[in-house]
Amino acid sequence: MSERKRVFLVIGAGAGIGGHAAARFAAEGYHAVLARRSDEQGLARLVAQIEDAGGSATGSLLNASEDGTIEELVERIETDIGPIDTALYNLGAQIGNRTLHDTPHRTFELGWRLGCFGLFRLAHAMLPAMVERGQGSLLVTSATAAVRGNAGQHSHAAAMGGRRMLCQTLNAEFGPQGIHVAHVVVDGSVDAPDTLGKLLGDKFEAYKASKGEEGVIDPGALADTYWHLSQQPKNCWTHEVDARPWTDVPWWNDNPASAIDTKPKR
Repeated sequence: MSERKRVFLVIGAGAGIGGHAAARFAAEGYHAVLARRSDEQGLARLVAQIEDAGGSATGSLLNASEDGTIEELVERIETDIGPIDTALYNLGAQIGNRTLHDTPHRTFELGWRLGCFGLFRLAHAMLPAMVERGQGSLLVTSATAAVRGNAGQHSHAAAMGGRRMLCQTLNAEFGPQGIHVAHVVVDGSVDAPDTLGKLLGDKFEAYKASKGEEGVIDPGALADTYWHLSQQPKNCWTHEVDARPWTDVPWWNDNPASAIDTKPKR
């Protein structure tokens, strides 16, 4: 690729949040680099969709839990494509509901490697170049588990909680150097066939129908939030935001024992 372009990198580029965010940035003239752990055909489809819409994109399979892979990807992009202006760490770390007894050490560690350590490695590899340029954004998709631990979520909550705190420490160090770090708590179900769809299997469509048209987060709409975060002026940065369908109760009020009837009247 001879012409160097501004790059939007998304690690965790499925057909939900990651793919839609890549398409949103590509529509604004960025070269989107989509990285995901598996499903080469699905990755190729996402790249083709962006190119068919007039955008520029490339895809890369990435074993993010393996040491050196994230670092090599960042170096290859900066050398061969262009400077990474904005990165989205969108890699999930959900291993499903498991009791403590049914959570082996290796399974717990995998959640941490994907949910927290991978973000650390991306920041470690990417932020020094952003500092030299005096600008850049690191956007991080997170989950309710980052702020509220539930039974069966030992690995996920530990990984997401660490992810949230890491965003805060990165912001404290790199915010004054011109780098915007934003933690996005996705406090609701997302219309994502590669994640929630896999988790629910053939119950996915029935689940969405039960929630109603406006009861599941539209990843295309959420992509607008990521775009907005990346374009905020330095005197008005948002460092944490949470998103949920308007019909849902926020995580901090989700207490059935004390909740009043807040369901919208239709």
